[in-house]
Amino acid sequence: MAPVSLSKLVKRYGSVEVVHGIDLDVADREFIALVGPSGCGKSTTLRMIAGLEDISGGEIRIGGTVVNDLPPRARNISMVFQSYALYPHMTVAENMGFSLKIAGKDKSVTEERVAEAARTLGLEALLDRRPSQLSGGQRQRVAMGRAIVRDPEVFLFDEPLSNLDAKLRTQMRTEIKKLHAKVQSTVVYVTHDQVEAMTLADRIVIMRDGHIEQVGTPEEVFQRPATHFVAGFIGSPPMNLREAVVDDGKLAFGEDATLPLPAQFRDRVTAGQKVVFGLRPDDLYPSGHGIHSGEAHEVHEMERTVSITEPLGNETLVFAGFGGTEWVSRMLNPRPMKAGEPVKLSFDLSQAHLFDAETGRSLRV
Repeated sequence: MAPVSLSKLVKRYGSVEVVHGIDLDVADREFIALVGPSGCGKSTTLRMIAGLEDISGGEIRIGGTVVNDLPPRARNISMVFQSYALYPHMTVAENMGFSLKIAGKDKSVTEERVAEAARTLGLEALLDRRPSQLSGGQRQRVAMGRAIVRDPEVFLFDEPLSNLDAKLRTQMRTEIKKLHAKVQSTVVYVTHDQVEAMTLADRIVIMRDGHIEQVGTPEEVFQRPATHFVAGFIGSPPMNLREAVVDDGKLAFGEDATLPLPAQFRDRVTAGQKVVFGLRPDDLYPSGHGIHSGEAHEVHEMERTVSITEPLGNETLVFAGFGGTEWVSRMLNPRPMKAGEPVKLSFDLSQAHLFDAETGRSLRV
């Protein structure tokens, strides 16, 4: 296996620059997920690592070797695509072993590697079938098996689960996690699904408009987002984010709606400063129904009116208006609640985030 290093990596299409000089180091055997909205540059970055896109500037190293000018076959990488890209006229075994066949590997070596990959992925009973006889999840496992048999230094995944239904995506996430634990490979994984990124990756790279917004562990990007974009992108449902103005120890949101200025920010803001206040639904809850209920936190309570509710079994999402916008709270151990009824909401300000309204950067230390 091998580390991957991107230095000042740039991609232009004509005069339009879509990846803006990004730097990223992926450690040997690390699982990195590139995540972000459509058009952020994550798939383009992956394709440049693979050699499927020419780079416009910067440097790519795999295992310490500069690969800028090497063709894909010379980079010792394997790529798993969203579309599976299986040959319909070949059996599962033939699909998995095809890259070794065209590389001139001995037949016995090919059969041995295919059998080993099939055992790893639970495909032994399917080796004689053709892709048309397989489910979507089985086809994706075949595509992963085809990547495994090459014994590459780096695995690249380009949104491999986006064609699957929700249940299969959950199953395949487990398969990919098990696969990484077994083969201990370096993985660069592209997805638009932040749940996939959070559950699979050792570190997450959040991209926006061709820039890297933040790199960190799932816990770091969730608990300490570097920008309000990251705060709004990571988490389901996303963080409540609202613009406010610092005013005499309070945060003013408009329409006479205010909250006390959280204690941890009192020395980091000035009167009149425009900020973005952030609070996750876990930290805004109907009183007595939150994850921190009964604990000594900096809690501010206020009565609001329920707009809508979304019952989800052991929890309910409760939406209520405040400052001219809708806020979402998470109600644990829920009781029945209807639109229009009053609700006392607890704002756990000790868990709040503040971001500079102009730069978007976090004001937390």
